[in-house]
Amino acid sequence: MVDPQGAQGVVWVKQKEADRGLAVTRMGHSKMVHTFEAAIQGGHSVLIENMGEQVDAVLQPVIARNYIKRGGRLLLKIGDKEVVSSPEFRLFMQTKLSNPHYQPEVQAECTVINFTVTETGLEEQLLFLVVKLERPDLARQKSDVIQQQNEFKVRLAELEAHLLEKLSSAEGDILEETLSSFRASKTPRPLPTR
Repeated sequence: MVDPQGAQGVVWVKQKEADRGLAVTRMGHSKMVHTFEAAIQGGHSVLIENMGEQVDAVLQPVIARNYIKRGGRLLLKIGDKEVVSSPEFRLFMQTKLSNPHYQPEVQAECTVINFTVTETGLEEQLLFLVVKLERPDLARQKSDVIQQQNEFKVRLAELEAHLLEKLSSAEGDILEETLSSFRASKTPRPLPTR
């Protein structure tokens, strides 16, 4: 996760993973390997803060998901130890570099989320915080409108998919099929209003 300001992404991960026993560590920390072993076995989450462009060799099997299946259990090799892996384990890596260049193997295995704040985005966030403090009713209304817009987008995508399905499976004149189904219904369908 690219988070040059170190505020948005880290705060989001800490809030999201708080109930999963999030462990926070840094590359090169003396207890980093022990933290990973405990989190992998216990099914906890780990956040590595302030990473550079180099990824420690100990993390390579974790990032590449090099599981060893033995006796119905999944094991990960961390350093010289094999650790039983829990499916609930999650790894988050955060960098303050604005444009990091990682090895292709790391880039291919990870999902990169960029939390870089633009001036416009920061302006909108600050404005929302002020409105939330001054007029919580307007902030709630804005959140409701945004949620409604997202629901409309999902519904529009569903309708488009349904329309494409009807068009691809239609035989003959599609307008006749629509008219016949309209005439067959007992109550006339209302015309859409604009």
